[in-house]
Amino acid sequence: MREPFSGGAWREFLYALVALPVAVAGFVFTAASLVAGAILTVILVGLPLFALSSYGVRWLGAVNRSLTRRYLGMRVAPPPRLLLEPGLVGMVRSGVGDRPSWRARGYLAVKLPMAIVEFVVAIVLRLGAVWFVLAPLQWAANLGTETVDDHGMVRHYVLNFGSFYFDTWPKTFMLVGFGVVAWWIAPWALRAPLYLDRQLIADLLGPTSLSIRVSQLERSRAEVIDDADAQLQRIERDLHDGAQAELVGLAMKLGLAKEKLAAAGRAGDDHDLVRARQLVDDAHRSAKLAITELRDLVRGIHPPALDEGIEVALATLSARSSIPVDLTVTLAARPSPAIETTIYFCAAELLTNVAKHARASIIHVELVQGGDLLRLSVADDGVGGAHLAGGGLSGLADRLNSVDGQLEVSSPSGGPSVVTVTIPLQP
Repeated sequence: MREPFSGGAWREFLYALVALPVAVAGFVFTAASLVAGAILTVILVGLPLFALSSYGVRWLGAVNRSLTRRYLGMRVAPPPRLLLEPGLVGMVRSGVGDRPSWRARGYLAVKLPMAIVEFVVAIVLRLGAVWFVLAPLQWAANLGTETVDDHGMVRHYVLNFGSFYFDTWPKTFMLVGFGVVAWWIAPWALRAPLYLDRQLIADLLGPTSLSIRVSQLERSRAEVIDDADAQLQRIERDLHDGAQAELVGLAMKLGLAKEKLAAAGRAGDDHDLVRARQLVDDAHRSAKLAITELRDLVRGIHPPALDEGIEVALATLSARSSIPVDLTVTLAARPSPAIETTIYFCAAELLTNVAKHARASIIHVELVQGGDLLRLSVADDGVGGAHLAGGGLSGLADRLNSVDGQLEVSSPSGGPSVVTVTIPLQP
């Protein structure tokens, strides 16, 4: 019952009022650009002007998206920008062939009749409801109409339907009831044409699925490049500060040991022999440390456990977990190395998150292949509260975007938590 007085209903009413002049301007501009372009083509200026009109219809489309966002709370992303090719021929080809501009023209063409319907529904029901509710005051102030009916009787009335006149107090109060009903149904009646308007705006003034996909791929490509650059910098830093330093120290210690052994051989000095043995021992430890660091570095690039397949790798991760893991793997065929690596690092990150934050007693890990999709599910009976806003899960989502994967999190407070990773086998 409060809906006619809600902020959303009033914003929709204002949208119906404001959208009509914008629709008139859009329809006139679209029709004028089409007609002028066709007529002026004979003097070779029609097509260039029509190509430039693409900017105009795009701007009018942006105005409609802005009105939709402000009054209807509906956000529609803009289509890709129009970039005219250099030269007259290139400008004409890119402007005339711009698909978002043609879709905007289609919307502006059908927007006018829709805006008229929206305006009429909004005004008639709202203002008509107010007029009906005020009918007793009109009757009391003698503001009605007088007429002589077929029987020669003079009638003073507020409204009539054919031979039925609202010319008495009880009948005028009937109009009050009609006004209340009209006021209540006004927002619902307006939402019928607004629903169609919303659909057309989303379909014609927003990006297509293809352009959205292109934008996602461009963003994923940039993320992959940035991630690869960061990985290369990390590897360079680890090699420079770790293994390289250890190997340099190893070479120096072996050089000193060589000198000590040579000196001890010439002089027969036991002290130099002891010192040489100590240097060799230090060099041996440095060599083992450098080997360990190199092994860890290589493991970060490609885990050795994946050499035997993702099932063995997940079993290795499960065995290392501090929390018992129930592992289920169902695969029809072995995935590609890139997919296996992504699944492995996702599973490793999720198991680490559970061990750090969930306070769980058991983890259920399931890897299932369904058609062209690979689904990894990690569930625990912990305290819940996991979310995608920042942290490791946000990083996983970014990593999955590079292979067209998705990350879904269900983790209510108090648990249980379920994180699902879905990756296409052929991204």
